[in-house]
Amino acid sequence: MISDGQLLDAYSQAVISVVDSVGPAVVGVSGVGTGLLITPDGYALTNSHVASAVRAYELTLRDGTTLNAELIGKDPHTDLAVLRASGTGLPHARLGDSSQLRVGQLVVAIGHPFGFQSTVTTGVVSALGRSMRAQSGRTIENVIQTDAALNPGNSGGPLVDSRGHVVGINTAIIASAQGICFAVPSNTAQRVVSLLLRDGRVIRSYLGITGEPWLIHRRVSRYYRLDQESGVRVAQLDPRGPALQAGLQKEDVLVGLANHPMKGVDDLQHFLTDWPVGIPAEAQILRGTLMIKRTIIPGELKR
Repeated sequence: MISDGQLLDAYSQAVISVVDSVGPAVVGVSGVGTGLLITPDGYALTNSHVASAVRAYELTLRDGTTLNAELIGKDPHTDLAVLRASGTGLPHARLGDSSQLRVGQLVVAIGHPFGFQSTVTTGVVSALGRSMRAQSGRTIENVIQTDAALNPGNSGGPLVDSRGHVVGINTAIIASAQGICFAVPSNTAQRVVSLLLRDGRVIRSYLGITGEPWLIHRRVSRYYRLDQESGVRVAQLDPRGPALQAGLQKEDVLVGLANHPMKGVDDLQHFLTDWPVGIPAEAQILRGTLMIKRTIIPGELKR
């Protein structure tokens, strides 16, 4: 029988292993937040609100080395930004697959707040698929909720699973609710990073809905021969948005757009990032048990 001491030691060793593998890639950003080096040649990921807080960028490594950096691009709608430091052969970490996360899973938050190097807190994934309001006013969807304690200076630092995979970028704390913190999923970050590196900004189509994951009843799925078990339920509608103008209603479940299955919020966000503004897209919608189609003309999501 495994003793409590052995379990605690195994837990400690898991956390130590995570810090040893990812910690060297965690950097301070100009004294106002945290970042994560994601390439050996100095590209770093942080929060957009951290990047917006200063005009000159400096990254501080765990050993105290400081590197000048420049802003490559930022995306206020996901609270992510990419910086580029002057350096080579730098310690770095790779973004993992956040879709594999499960509620209750151990996670470790690593930060570099206010000059304190490699602060570490642990907790569990409290919830998945949450939404929160970015400073831009847009709702960030599919956010990870965790009880790993964060300080303001931890913003932009990595959320890491027990295998050392970066599964999120810490972004916010609810000050009035003890122990509730949020992170942008690594899968969202991967997509945003590639676009910021290419264009310096993210251009998105806009439907004017706030969506949430929704399970489709098995009988309904079989009846309409849907190759999916879930869709995106319309939780809110912008009164001036394209979706409302196209006839969508609150509580509709979006299952497809332009022949692309919408199994969850990630699918919807990916579609809106790729689909050109102003090009009509046919939407497949479940309204109760009735399948209907509506043509939506996406607008451009403004900053």
